[in-house]
Amino acid sequence: MTINEESLQKHYEWQGKIEVVPRCKIEDRHDLSVAYTPGVAEPCLVINKDYSKSFELTRRGNLIAVVTDGTAVLGLGDIGPEAGMPVMEGKCALFKTFADVDAFPICVRSKDVDEIVRTVYLISGSFGGINLEDISAPRCFEIERKLKEICDIPVFHDDQHGTAIVVAAALLNAVKVVGKDKSVRITICGAGSAGCSIARHLLNIGFKDVTLVDKGGIVCKGESWLNPETEKMAEITNLRHMKGTLADAMKGADVFVGVSAPGIVTEEMIKSMAPRAIAFPMANPVPEIMPELALNAGAEVVGTGRSDFRNQINNVLAFPGIFRGALDCRASQINEEMKAAASYALAGLVSDDELRADYIIPPATDKRVAEAVARATVGAAKKSGVARI
Repeated sequence: MTINEESLQKHYEWQGKIEVVPRCKIEDRHDLSVAYTPGVAEPCLVINKDYSKSFELTRRGNLIAVVTDGTAVLGLGDIGPEAGMPVMEGKCALFKTFADVDAFPICVRSKDVDEIVRTVYLISGSFGGINLEDISAPRCFEIERKLKEICDIPVFHDDQHGTAIVVAAALLNAVKVVGKDKSVRITICGAGSAGCSIARHLLNIGFKDVTLVDKGGIVCKGESWLNPETEKMAEITNLRHMKGTLADAMKGADVFVGVSAPGIVTEEMIKSMAPRAIAFPMANPVPEIMPELALNAGAEVVGTGRSDFRNQINNVLAFPGIFRGALDCRASQINEEMKAAASYALAGLVSDDELRADYIIPPATDKRVAEAVARATVGAAKKSGVARI
């Protein structure tokens, strides 16, 4: 039985990966009166007088909405909100397993930006944070931006920022392994939600030289095929103003980061990179180049998005701890300082003595991860002034 066949069988057995479990006992009339009517009127009145008490007197303070429209689910593309539900449930299960954060899937039947924004805003009073998931670019950028403007709780598009946080952590350690620093030349293939966010985050934490490549070629100012988001990226990336293909962008590069499509990188392209190259082909389930081919072609450090290879660069290393920290200090947002702190905390879990080419980042099952990321997130939130408790 393949892993896919086993997963399908298990999903039939589970009939859902999450369930609602009461935190109060209701065994007699007194319990019913306390948990429900007439006693429940009292916390209602307290919240009515002080909105912030909704985080203390309900589960809101530990509850995340995992929101999708089903337009960019895994590597499956636009399969619709209902078909995306198994992924959203899985995300909720990871939140609970790794950080004891309750999460609930919200699958929205719309592709209209304003309709999705309005829907999420209207239900935001039930949650302590919003995790946007598997929404196609460039709409995802606008949806997140608009929600952040009107919501008073953190809004976080995990495909963008979770990916960026983990890539940055892996790269901070990988450059140590190969004896390089933040001056490395970085080529990112894929200028969608993940690629653009990775580029911004790497620049934010001090890497200097980033070039993006998309289907139309190297992202460069003046190209007719750029969309509004890649036009912005062209202003802050591609220091050499290169034009051309992915192969052109990889020549002499120290780092390759792939968030694009399977099998599009050849061994020759890896060989054209600088000595002691770093390759993160992260397309799922099939990477841009298989890790053994990248290693055979001369890459010294290789990481993918898959759990069956060493150096798994996966969002699960970021989002549970990020939201745990944001909820713990009741942050109004998840800002750049918090994301940077999360990357450094994650990288710091691999000591210099442990660091090697096949161990640049802790595994997703490392129980230290969520706590370390949460602690760093809280510290950065307080220091940057967005913590409310």
